[in-house]
Amino acid sequence: MTEPLPFVSWARPGRPAGFTDSVRPESPGFLVYPPACAPRPSPPPSDRALVVIPTYNEAENIAVVLTEVLAQPGDFSVLIVDDASPDGTAAIVRDMQTRFPGRVYLIERSGKLGLGSAYVSGFRFALEHDFAYVCEMDADHSHDPADLPRLLAPVRAGEADLTIGSRYVDGVRVMNWPIGRLVLSYGASIYTRTITGLPVFDATAGFKCFHRRVLAAIDLDRVKSNGYSFQIEMNYRAWRAGFRLQEVPIVFTERTEGQSKMSKAIVREAAWKVWELRLRSLLGRL
Repeated sequence: MTEPLPFVSWARPGRPAGFTDSVRPESPGFLVYPPACAPRPSPPPSDRALVVIPTYNEAENIAVVLTEVLAQPGDFSVLIVDDASPDGTAAIVRDMQTRFPGRVYLIERSGKLGLGSAYVSGFRFALEHDFAYVCEMDADHSHDPADLPRLLAPVRAGEADLTIGSRYVDGVRVMNWPIGRLVLSYGASIYTRTITGLPVFDATAGFKCFHRRVLAAIDLDRVKSNGYSFQIEMNYRAWRAGFRLQEVPIVFTERTEGQSKMSKAIVREAAWKVWELRLRSLLGRL
C-alpha cells in the first residue's frame, strides 16, 4: 500500500476568527430542478458537503462523473449548473435525480453565461441551503472524484479554510497534455505568484473545497472573472481575507470525451486579471 500524499499548507496571519426542494431563481431564465423524491436522511446541516459542477455539452461525461462522486465517502450532494447545453446534458441529470433522490440538484440557465458565474450561482445555492463545505470540480473527468475526500478532510478537520487540488505542489502531475498546454498552465501560476504574491503553486486549479465561511466572507457580487482568472480571483480574495489555503497533490488527466473549453480569450483575461487584483488590493478596493 502506498503512503498517502502529503499536504502542503500556506497561511496568512490574522485570519477571521433543513433541505428545501426549491431555491429562488437569481434572475429570469434561471430554473432550478429539485430531486423528484424526498431527501434521504443526511448529516446535520452544519456538516454537509456540496460538489458544484458547471456543465456545457457534457452529455458524454456527466452520468459517469455523477455516479462516481456520489459513491465517495463523506455523503456528498451534487449541484449541476448547466448553461443550456444543446446536447441534452440537463436531461441526463434529471434522470440521475430519480436514481439518487435527495442528492442531485440542477440549475438550468438561459444560455452560455460562463464558468465563473456558474460557480457563483452554485456558491449562492450552497450558502442558502446551509451546506458547510462546498467543492468545485470539472465535469469532464479530468478531476478524479476519488480525491474529493482528501480535499474535504483538512477543511472538515479545521486545518484549512480552502483546499486546492494541486497539479504542481509535488512535482508535475499532469497526464496527456501537450507540452505547450503544460507550459502555459505552469507558467500562469508562476506569473500569478510573481505579480500578486499569492503563495500557491497551482493558482488556476479548478478542483477545490471551501469552508462556507470563506464564501460568506467574499462579496460574490464583485467576482466577475471566468475561466482561469476566476480560480485566481477566488484564491486571491480568500488569501487576502486571511483564510488558510492548503494545496493537496492530485493527478490531473486530460479529458478523453467531449471538447475542451479553453480559448485565447480565457488566457488574455487571466493575464490582465492578476494585475487588476494586485492594483485593487494596493488601493484597498478589492
